[in-house]
Amino acid sequence: MVDFLIIGSGVAGLRAAIELAPYGSVMVITKDRPSESSTEYAQGGIAAVMSDEDQVGIHFDDTLKAGDGLCREDAVGTLVEEGPDRIMELIEWGAEFDKEGTTLDLTIEAAHSRRRILHSHGDSTGKELERVLLKKVRSLPSVRKYPFAFTIDLIAHNSECHGAYVLKDGKINALFAKATILTTGGAGRLFSRTTNPEVATGDGMAIAFRAGATLEDMEFIQFHPTSLYYPAAPQFLLSESMRGEGAVLLNINKQRFMQDYHILAELAPRDIVSRAIISEMVKTGSNHVFLDIRHMGKAFVKKRFPKIYATCLKYDIDITEDLIPVSPAAHYIMGGVKTNLDGETDMKGLYAAGEVACTGVHGANRLASNSLLEGLVYGARTGRAALKSSIVPASRATLDFKISSMPDCDEIRMALRKLMWEKAGIIRCGKSLGEAWEKLLTWNWIIERNYAVRHELELKNMLTVARIIVKAALTRKGSVGAHYRSDCKERGENWQQHISWNLRNKFTPSPQKPG
Repeated sequence: MVDFLIIGSGVAGLRAAIELAPYGSVMVITKDRPSESSTEYAQGGIAAVMSDEDQVGIHFDDTLKAGDGLCREDAVGTLVEEGPDRIMELIEWGAEFDKEGTTLDLTIEAAHSRRRILHSHGDSTGKELERVLLKKVRSLPSVRKYPFAFTIDLIAHNSECHGAYVLKDGKINALFAKATILTTGGAGRLFSRTTNPEVATGDGMAIAFRAGATLEDMEFIQFHPTSLYYPAAPQFLLSESMRGEGAVLLNINKQRFMQDYHILAELAPRDIVSRAIISEMVKTGSNHVFLDIRHMGKAFVKKRFPKIYATCLKYDIDITEDLIPVSPAAHYIMGGVKTNLDGETDMKGLYAAGEVACTGVHGANRLASNSLLEGLVYGARTGRAALKSSIVPASRATLDFKISSMPDCDEIRMALRKLMWEKAGIIRCGKSLGEAWEKLLTWNWIIERNYAVRHELELKNMLTVARIIVKAALTRKGSVGAHYRSDCKERGENWQQHISWNLRNKFTPSPQKPG
């Protein structure tokens, strides 16, 4: 038994662990190595008001505009107001952000109206945050890491969470805690094209749902406009900051097109840019467009985007001389486990922070570079809230179920990812979503069984989350933010409602709360 159980080791989980460490024993569970999370792969940067030329109110307004009318304003206010202090903490702990002389080198990205994006080593911001936070955690004797341990399910009883059932080294153990915090990240691997790492299979959302917690805003999936599209190459993210610095998009005929879709052209919100790219691909019969950064000069590009430059060079693409083939890919889910501003869910003893959670801070579409900030701000707040948990953990739990196997797991996983990309991707409609739903129902037998192998457990979780995404997308008969339906292009009736889903009452609309 531990006092505090944290499932996931990205920015939100590590920041929560740091907050909790002085007050009891903390265990951080990861299904892979501790540093393997979406945080480590985040290139673009972290947004916060760090100069006299910017204001918290402006960051607030930019976030609301990107969220397309569905942001919960109290959540946004908390994010932008507490963000600068969390950044200063990181600097005190040794974070190395890029500077011009002695001043932070702040850049601009799509849908930001001020230069407020901090970077580290050009395009390795997430990796630097992970380094600093892991170093801080290692200095705290009360925090224990538990890697390569897969959380099968939560220990739930009477709407209370008492810990988790965890698979490690072929054995299933019950780990009890007075507070359990989900920081497992997103679900990008549900789609065949994604910028997310292999671990992003929606595990936290699935286990929370099965335990009885509420999920919200699950129809809102952000597709990043620019991931590398090249034979045998990974779907590598081409950072938003490249367009922020002046990179332009060209169709297959090497013509600019974004000015035809939005007044901000390449700096339009992500959902608009992604749909514009898909539209151009359809018009020209191509499977990609080009990102052009050649005009910026080799010295600047190699200094500003060293990781992107080196990665593309491995595939014989010199981004200072060549056009970069790109297409959109699933990147971030705005929905997740419904929480308040302190990470509390509707189950006592269960908390969530970061991408797995849904505070409503991103609304229908996340503003670029707000995700790392969310992890810091809400990870810290959730840690503080978990101190108040009044749960008395059970002393024992019985896990009594028959273990099944799934010989065709890999084939079904590939089919699921293809289905979600083609039928529930960037541009949706009732027909395609209905077809996706009918296919998902044929895999019910997988969800109804129990497994004790990681890739089989992941597929069960992926199918659980996929069903909720598709059902939510079918339910929202209108287009808002990242959720775009070609058969319902207008916002539709009651568009400001947030759609929630749980075991007790299925789909429930809840009003948008402006303050």
